Amino acid sequence: MFAGQYYCKIDEKGRFVVPSPIREEIETHGNSLMFLKGQDMPVSAYTNPEWAKILENAKQSLDEDQRRLFMYHMVSEASASEMDKAGRILIPGRFRKLVPVDEDQEVVLVGMFHRLEVWNPSEWRRFVHINEDTFEHSMSKIQSLL
Repeated sequence: MFAGQYYCKIDEKGRFVVPSPIREEIETHGNSLMFLKGQDMPVSAYTNPEWAKILENAKQSLDEDQRRLFMYHMVSEASASEMDKAGRILIPGRFRKLVPVDEDQEVVLVGMFHRLEVWNPSEWRRFVHINEDTFEHSMSKIQSLL
C-alpha cells in the first residue's frame, strides 16, 4: 500500500531516488513500476501485481469493444521502469512531459493506496487548494473512517 507525500529531485536523465517506504513496497512487488497517464492527474504508477489486477479486471468487466479501447488507449501507452541498484527509478520520457518539472527539478509522489501519482509540486498544491472546500464539506464523513 502506498501512502504519504514525498518530494523527490529529478536528475538529468529523469530518475529520482525512491523514498524508503515506497522502495520497500516496490521491492516486495517486483522491483518495477508501470507508468501510465492518469485520469485527473498527469501520471499514475502501479506495481506489477496491481497492474496485473487492472488487466484481469478489464478482461472480466469490459465487453469486447471496451476491452479493445482499453488496450489501444491505456495498455499501449503504459511503460514499465525498473528500479536500479541505487534505488532510482526512471520516469519514462513521454510521461516526464506530462509532469512538467519546474526549475527546481522536483516531483511529488502521492501515495493512493494501490498506486502512486506523480505530480508537479506546484500543480499538486493547486489541486489541494482547489479541493479544500470539498474536503471541508466531507470532513465529518472522512473523520468517521478514522
